[in-house]
Amino acid sequence: MSEATTQPTEEMNTPDAAAEARRVRSAFASGLTKPYAWRVEQLRGLRRMLIDNQDVLERALHSDLGKHPTEAQVSEIGIVVGEVDYTLRHLRGWLRPRRVSIPLVLAPASARTVFEPLGTVLILGPWNYPVQLMLAPLVGALAAGNAVVLKPSELAPATSAALAALLPVYLDERALAVVEGGADAATALLSERFDHIFFTGSTRVGRIVAKAAAEHLTPVTLELGGKSPAFIDDSVDLATAARRLAWGKLLNAGQTCVAPDYVLATRATADALVPLLREALAEFYGDDPARSPDYGRMVTTDHTARMRDLLAGENAAIGGEVSVDDRYVAPTVVNGIDRDAPLMREEIFGPVLPIVHVSDAADAVSFITAREKPLSLYVFSDDDAVRRLFTRDTSSGGLGFNVPAAHLGVPGLPFGGVGASGMGAYHGERSFTTFSHAKAVLSKSLGPDTMALLYPPFTAAKNAIARRIIARTGRQAGDA
Repeated sequence: MSEATTQPTEEMNTPDAAAEARRVRSAFASGLTKPYAWRVEQLRGLRRMLIDNQDVLERALHSDLGKHPTEAQVSEIGIVVGEVDYTLRHLRGWLRPRRVSIPLVLAPASARTVFEPLGTVLILGPWNYPVQLMLAPLVGALAAGNAVVLKPSELAPATSAALAALLPVYLDERALAVVEGGADAATALLSERFDHIFFTGSTRVGRIVAKAAAEHLTPVTLELGGKSPAFIDDSVDLATAARRLAWGKLLNAGQTCVAPDYVLATRATADALVPLLREALAEFYGDDPARSPDYGRMVTTDHTARMRDLLAGENAAIGGEVSVDDRYVAPTVVNGIDRDAPLMREEIFGPVLPIVHVSDAADAVSFITAREKPLSLYVFSDDDAVRRLFTRDTSSGGLGFNVPAAHLGVPGLPFGGVGASGMGAYHGERSFTTFSHAKAVLSKSLGPDTMALLYPPFTAAKNAIARRIIARTGRQAGDA
């Protein structure tokens, strides 16, 4: 995820931020959050908050990012509601102890894994999807029975204020804190000891979070970003591919961590794709996207200026217009970009789509694997051999065939990065396990004592028995 900078609107003083963290920690220590009924009550409360205040959240998202209400529903509110519903359906099953087999030498005994909450967790949210990416991890944290401190991004001030006002009304505020503010508030929180830190944002800030967490040996989940490629196969339905590519790229005006960052295609396919992208953009946003109510804006003027600078010297096949004061960047396509151009050196995080020419699918794979592992990879192809090639020979957080970004909306799929694009994952059951400790429990009776084989002194007879048991166990494993 790229960065944007601005001044925070109002800063919570740092002692208050630290005090909130300690207050929530004491609530967890009391045992408040552990019962199943409490967890379900919180999840239902979160769902009510989202449904009761759709208008409030839509207005906040439009104020911060220019999001159309429909896009706010589909990409923000609806995804969190889906996470809540999926979790409520499955939570009882996730909480059940999971029995495992035991070695013969320990029989008779029973072994199981039980899941317990980690404790108090900190969730640091980003500005680009300030509802979804703040509240989707909250679903897992509450389901696992944790107390939670939320730090929304100051770069989405209207949404931050809405969440700070609404969440304590619908959730148990004894075990929840929403800390608003900028870098000082975040720094104060990171100086506190948490049992898990969940961060979504840029790689640079992710390193800061990881370093602060290491001081307390606190585990982290880092949802970062990177340059997510899209390969367009020669034989694919280009008209449909163009529409889906344009849709995925321009969600939230390109400020989406899983948006296609650039396209890989042969020269002939790229040249055929460009006019189809132009048609798709006209279909979505009309002849003047700046006037379209469906097209968003950059989060800040600084981020807009960054887009302008990245485009400097490039010959745009489509778009290219930038208005810093209006925070507007036109949907832009640069065909045949140089592989070392500024647009190819960092995550774009805006509505600019470079197309890199490759000779074939194998060349595309080589291009991808020579770079950092992306958060997402998209392959537009119906050729099974091409699909197998990308599945086998590339590594990415997620892999989508013929549709970008949509895997993020499937609660049963884990969502997260790999390598430089992040560590850890969430959504669905993975959210529950991320915010839980899987505790190993072994139970064995004291009588009769069947562990004599393990006690000294070790005799030849004991050694012979041990050899037979180990050999038998090995044969069973080999036959499995």
